[in-house]
Amino acid sequence: MAAELWRDGWWREAQPIASPNFGARPQQAQIDLIVIHSISLPPGQYGGPEVVQLFTNQLDWEAHPYFAQIRGMEVSAHFFIRRNGDIIQFVSCNDRAWHAGKSSYRGRDNCNDDSIGIELEGLEGESFEDAQYAALQELCSDLTAHYAIAHIAGHEHIAPSRKKDPGENFDWHRLINALNLPNTCFPADVSKFQHLQKK
Repeated sequence: MAAELWRDGWWREAQPIASPNFGARPQQAQIDLIVIHSISLPPGQYGGPEVVQLFTNQLDWEAHPYFAQIRGMEVSAHFFIRRNGDIIQFVSCNDRAWHAGKSSYRGRDNCNDDSIGIELEGLEGESFEDAQYAALQELCSDLTAHYAIAHIAGHEHIAPSRKKDPGENFDWHRLINALNLPNTCFPADVSKFQHLQKK
């Protein structure tokens, strides 16, 4: 059943929009980490095409003053979850997306090599929508069923000196309680509260 959801690393439930910003994973890479991010373009504005345009190298750098700060960036994530729960996939999970940047986690550097990046439409410090949590739970459940996922962390955990997303208002406890995973899969600062709602 799980195999029917995937084809060459593409998830059947997501809208595919291919990004040119990806590469091959190292030969011995273990795809065992999910990294959760947040993004909105311009910051705090939702529902527009700008994130898709950024990940597909089609963003008009002159369209907003903020874009001067990111001009020329070539980035991507595997998935983007909009505020209404719609999911877009830009890169096959079998390939290396460009979402983590300089990073280190569980004793390994270069987290792009062995992670799957999920961007939530949002802004660090703000809350996320119920539809996004539901979509994230479904996606993470299918990812853990198909790949040997052993860790789920935020961008803030793999690059703490540079990044703060998804931010303090991301409800880690809600995600932990929704997934049938041991607390050791999650960063220590969020997993210490245990599965509060599990029986």
